[in-house]
Amino acid sequence: MNASEPNTTHFGYREVPAGDKQKLVGEVFSSVAGKYDLMNDLMSLGVHRVWKRYFVGTARVAKGDRVLDLAGGTGDIAALLRERVGDAGEVVLGDINGAMLRVGRDRLTDRGLVRGLEYVQCNAETLPFPDASFDLVTIAFGLRNVTDKDAALREMRRVLKVGGQARILEFSQVTADWFRPLYDFHSFQVLPRLGRLFAHDAGSYQYLAESIRKHPPQDALKAMMEAAGFARCGYRNLNAGIVAIHTGYKA
Repeated sequence: MNASEPNTTHFGYREVPAGDKQKLVGEVFSSVAGKYDLMNDLMSLGVHRVWKRYFVGTARVAKGDRVLDLAGGTGDIAALLRERVGDAGEVVLGDINGAMLRVGRDRLTDRGLVRGLEYVQCNAETLPFPDASFDLVTIAFGLRNVTDKDAALREMRRVLKVGGQARILEFSQVTADWFRPLYDFHSFQVLPRLGRLFAHDAGSYQYLAESIRKHPPQDALKAMMEAAGFARCGYRNLNAGIVAIHTGYKA
């Protein structure tokens, strides 16, 4: 478990009992579910959509594949994956938070996306799927909120077919020294104010900024993937390391 003590873990910069983090994270996402996409656009000036398209566009996936998108939230990654797998494929959108899952299902349904999509409320640490169930497993902007990241990585590998790919899109460590003060100002001064103004919730966006800083940096996450049993692990930084895409395979 990613914790400074055996029975505690981090919730942002706070140290909390490990058993409490899931509930605290759930409260954050239940609070922001209705404004989640709007806030993503405001926080990133729309760049998050480019990151996600690149993330899916460079994934190893083919027509007819079965894909699991963890922490699928409001369904934007699932919609892009649905295009890739076609009518013969299937995308399972999994999220631990019921409010986020409902928003995702409703938005995809409103777009006419029904066939080939399944919705499962599940914990990434204990996935309710048999071994070797999926050709691709993705998680975008969700791993940092998982209490036991090592367990989640092992589960992602378990449910992959041999030769299948796991992909993680996540905020990471900025690589340019000159950019860090600007990024910190945006994270800790601008984001909470945007949250207060548009989502009526500054605290959740303060947590967002803190959770990014507590997430393992690029090389550490790569090492965690290797320890979980993934082969051919690697990562690619986007926008000076604001986010990174990590990839591993089940050998």
